[in-house]
Amino acid sequence: MKFISHFCFIVIIGMSLLTGCSTIPRTVYFQGDTSKYVPLIKTSPKVLKIAPNDILGVTIASINEESNKLFELPIVGGLRYSGFPNTQSSSMGLQPIGYEVDSSGNIELPLVGKVKVVNLSCMEAGDTIKQRLSDYLKQPVVNVRVLNHKFTVLGEVNRPATYNIIDNTLTLSEALGMAGDLTIFGRRDNITLIREQNGVRYKIRLNLLTQDILTSPYYYIKNGDVIYVEPSEVKSTYNDRSYQMLPIVTSVVSAVTSLGVLILSLSR
Repeated sequence: MKFISHFCFIVIIGMSLLTGCSTIPRTVYFQGDTSKYVPLIKTSPKVLKIAPNDILGVTIASINEESNKLFELPIVGGLRYSGFPNTQSSSMGLQPIGYEVDSSGNIELPLVGKVKVVNLSCMEAGDTIKQRLSDYLKQPVVNVRVLNHKFTVLGEVNRPATYNIIDNTLTLSEALGMAGDLTIFGRRDNITLIREQNGVRYKIRLNLLTQDILTSPYYYIKNGDVIYVEPSEVKSTYNDRSYQMLPIVTSVVSAVTSLGVLILSLSR
């Protein structure tokens, strides 16, 4: 009986030491000042400029319904494509339908022909198109959006995929939210952002655990960004064979303990 008791005690201690090697990762975002109201340095995204090969969604309306039909977007699968059918572009298998900016920086529209939009913001491009249309349409209203900008989230998130960028105000927090947030195994203190600037690709390390991320120049997501969430050491421990054996060891210990208690009760 003493042997059984000692064996159970040793196994339980061993399990405690094994599980004690795993530490719960810090998961609280934006740590810092605990005051109720903390003013932060104001940051703003850079104004998006239209570039060659961009695909523009141009919506044009006026009080003349017949002329409006010239600018209606095509029908795809019974649905009028007017933007983003789903934020997760990789699951849809659809390409944005719009006006592609050619190598010279122009798009070609009905009535007015080619319009140069390269290096203009969407608002400036809309104003330019509106001026060109004023000779053909009465009180035209023009809205311009870039349709083919996207970013990718990889690693320890719940929905890794490539997603569309609807506008240039998308933040890192929103991008991770679109991907279903980090899993419990994702390292929140070491997010990797891969970004191309002026033909050079950079790798930037970001820390979600500090509120400094809210004022970082990399807080706003740009076209082509890749966000990678590194797995923590906890996942390595979880995937370790000894950790995977814990349920079996627990079952054995439970059975041996129950057997020991039964033998002890019978011996009395």
